[in-house]
Amino acid sequence: MSGLTHFDGKGDAHMVDVSEKAVTSRVATARGHIKMQRETFDMITEGRAKKGDVLGVARLAGIMGAKKTSDLIPLCHPLPITKVSVELTPNAGLPGIEIEATVKTTGQTGVEMEALTAVSTTALTLYDMVKAVDKGMEISAIRVSLKDGGKSGRYEAQ
Repeated sequence: MSGLTHFDGKGDAHMVDVSEKAVTSRVATARGHIKMQRETFDMITEGRAKKGDVLGVARLAGIMGAKKTSDLIPLCHPLPITKVSVELTPNAGLPGIEIEATVKTTGQTGVEMEALTAVSTTALTLYDMVKAVDKGMEISAIRVSLKDGGKSGRYEAQ
């Protein structure tokens, strides 16, 4: 299991000890999208959903998701998150909503999982808000697009 930090020498799962790591500024951005029927896209972008402001509720859910990541992912460290932003961009070409979440902290471990959780929670909330009219929505392409800070330095997806 060499190289996998969440496993010890015996192969048992454990929480990584970050106590010796330097405290540095860290940032991660994740992206994804949710595809839907054109009628559903129009309903959301025109503000006609019966449950209200679909995009606003989804944005708040994404922020809350980032803050709760260590409660959801068993081996994640609880982190002092200093910023979470969730950007939602309607894309008529999908049709659907593109999601981008950026999370920042100053700490001893990165915030990639928090950014991924923000995107996932946002997409799930979008689904929940309009599933009554479109059960066939597709959540996909969730990935880390940027990570910076810490020992491993900067990563940018191609």
